[in-house]
Amino acid sequence: MLPIAVYVFSLALLAFPLIGHAEVESATPALKQLDLTHHWAGYFSLVVMVAAYIAAMFEDITELRKSKPMLLAAALIWFVIVLTYQQQGNDLLAITAFKSNLQSYIELLLFIMVSMTYLNAMEDMRIFDALKVWLVSKHLSYRQLFWITGLMVFFISSVVNGLTAGLLMGAVVVAVGKNSPRFVSLACINIVIATNAGGSFSPLGGISTLFVWQHGMLGFFEFFKLFVPCLVNFSIPALAMHFALPKDKPAVDTEQVKLPRGAKRIIFLFAVTISLAVGFDMTLHLPAAAGMMAGLSLLQFFYFYLTKTTNSSSSKQLGLDLFTGPDVHDISIPESGKGSFDVFEKVGRLEWDTLLFFYGAMMGIGGLGYIGYLDAISHILYGQLSPTLANILIGLSSAFVDNGTLMFAVLTMHPDIPQGQWLLLTLTLGVGGSLLAIGSAPGIGLMGQAKGQYTFSSHMKWCPVILLGYFAAIGVHFLVNAGSF
Repeated sequence: MLPIAVYVFSLALLAFPLIGHAEVESATPALKQLDLTHHWAGYFSLVVMVAAYIAAMFEDITELRKSKPMLLAAALIWFVIVLTYQQQGNDLLAITAFKSNLQSYIELLLFIMVSMTYLNAMEDMRIFDALKVWLVSKHLSYRQLFWITGLMVFFISSVVNGLTAGLLMGAVVVAVGKNSPRFVSLACINIVIATNAGGSFSPLGGISTLFVWQHGMLGFFEFFKLFVPCLVNFSIPALAMHFALPKDKPAVDTEQVKLPRGAKRIIFLFAVTISLAVGFDMTLHLPAAAGMMAGLSLLQFFYFYLTKTTNSSSSKQLGLDLFTGPDVHDISIPESGKGSFDVFEKVGRLEWDTLLFFYGAMMGIGGLGYIGYLDAISHILYGQLSPTLANILIGLSSAFVDNGTLMFAVLTMHPDIPQGQWLLLTLTLGVGGSLLAIGSAPGIGLMGQAKGQYTFSSHMKWCPVILLGYFAAIGVHFLVNAGSF
């Protein structure tokens, strides 16, 4: 529900929060983890976390940034936990638990930092503008644009964060549909569904998928088993909306975008960086964040090269389009400010409010898990209910609650479920946010971008067919991935 503007798409390497606890307990068997679920510290922590999340949900109304209540909640929760353990004389356990959760967050932060830095660099190079102009210049019909934008964002969101991918395609449909509000509304709904579906079959597609990958629940290539179910989830609502689209062609004015020198090479370096992250994890068993940081160094050296070889005093600016020829010596970039060759300027433009919100969410949920509440919930969901029903219900709840937060909570529960169920959970949490316009960051972003044309109520009208796609994807998953259960 809360906008998550981090990339690419999006993106963590988490260690199990209780591994550190087990190590301490084995080394010092006299120390035991306390059950605080019926202790004042547990009740206090639960109330604080719920209040903080409610405050974050009403950020647009209160104008209080969502990170503030979550940071305070995390601090208060761990304060009372450590204080309670100190009174029992075994605060070492609680301190170790806190450090384990902190390490998890640091790895998340580094991964996202590099990913979003590359996206900011590509934005400054006008790569996304060039793609938008290229699409608009094709003079396609409304129905053709509907399918092309949907399919493109379906694949782009597998490597780029959902908000960026959604807004990119949203800019296209708003530009070509200025005379057709119906097209803009339906195309935005299609983009939201396609973005969430595309981000679910790739470990790089969002925070929830990377949580599962970096916890070791699924291997990197195992996520691609969800490609067909995700495609079905996108296709069913799209087919239904296709017949409601205008049949004519839009009349649009096109512009020309010139790519600066080095733009295509930054795309190549981003691909190398993603490869390093995957390679470090699969071959060296190092955190994926280590590979991302190595990729960041490549961008820094490349910027150094551009700085030394760019003639800033030249007023002549030459350029080529995205899909033609090399981008050599065409545009000089300013030495400072937006569009500069300064990596730290790109880092400074990250969505820090969201990153700090996730610190509070991860540390707060980790605290509730250490208290014992998540184990109790796990016993109900995965003990009294079947794993399939539990995963379907959790996926439906992602229409109201951020899927990254839900996935981290489930991982902290440590449910003993087979690979097929982890794939099911990844699928339902990824596509469940499409049920409502406020269920995912792309939906919230597009409501602002296409204000008055794409609204909560216009999305809600198509909720039944979106729900049909949700359950159809689940059915296809059980059919094509039966061997994973």
